[in-house]
Amino acid sequence: MLIDNVLITVKGGDGGNGASTFLHTSVNFKGGPNGGNGGNGGSVYLQGSTDLTALQQFQFKKEWKAQNGVDGKNKNLFGRTGEDLVIFVPLGTSVTDIDKNKTYEIDNIEDKLLIAKGGIGGRGNTEFKSSTNQAPHYAEPGTKGSVKNLKLELRLIADIGFIGLPNAGKSSLLSVLTNAKPKIANYPFTTLEPNLGVMDGIILADIPGLIEGASQGRGLGFKFLKHIEKTRVLVHCLDCSEDDLVNNYLAVHDEFEKYGNEINQKQEIILLTKIDLITKEELNIKEEKLKNLQKKIYKISIYDNDSINDIKKILINLIKK
Repeated sequence: MLIDNVLITVKGGDGGNGASTFLHTSVNFKGGPNGGNGGNGGSVYLQGSTDLTALQQFQFKKEWKAQNGVDGKNKNLFGRTGEDLVIFVPLGTSVTDIDKNKTYEIDNIEDKLLIAKGGIGGRGNTEFKSSTNQAPHYAEPGTKGSVKNLKLELRLIADIGFIGLPNAGKSSLLSVLTNAKPKIANYPFTTLEPNLGVMDGIILADIPGLIEGASQGRGLGFKFLKHIEKTRVLVHCLDCSEDDLVNNYLAVHDEFEKYGNEINQKQEIILLTKIDLITKEELNIKEEKLKNLQKKIYKISIYDNDSINDIKKILINLIKK
């Protein structure tokens, strides 16, 4: 199950306490202060990932905390700084600080977003020694790490989504364009969750196949249509070996219309797949019938490297525009 909306609490680690100690030796039993500072607490960061299922880690674990700083010790030993916690979330995740009503977008995999800062380590009593106070008996406690209540929502799963009826060749297409390894078989609903792949920095998604009645919940229903909303551009895959490509295309868009949410307004191209299964004459006839849909039409066979390279260029140009 793809989880796309969660509420969690994150907390920076607490700063370690400063130490209030004094030097005691056989020679100098009443030496001066030697309490070390506490270490800073670790901070919590969010970072993008191409793992679309990354929000599943929050299904049963709702509270996340970085490591506390270690308390200072005698002999002016400083406490160790707590380790930061880096939490990976899918690209396209919207992060809302519920208390401040401030929203951030996770849109790349390189940058880390500081979301909850760790506490500051307290100063040991050595830090408070002065000419007028040679033996301070106090030290600072560490400050608490900040706490943030967050709403994580997967707004965008891909730049380009491959859509179409079951077995339209979407998974095979994703596998040849990227390094993704989706499950491929000749029966409906082989793909139950979107599969992601990256092509020249562009995220592609193989969206589960649609059946008539999806807008009323049949098949994968609303789950399928919800995934469609989270893509920028649609590539509508039509299997050339099917008889009536126009009706296959219209069946998908009829469900879009019933579902609403302006899915039909998304930029879309048509991609004729499995062109190696029919003759050129049959392909020309089917392509001619599709022209009335007033969409740009392209063709591909996963066994033809030239057509694969052409589609790569077309998809890159779509996103650049």
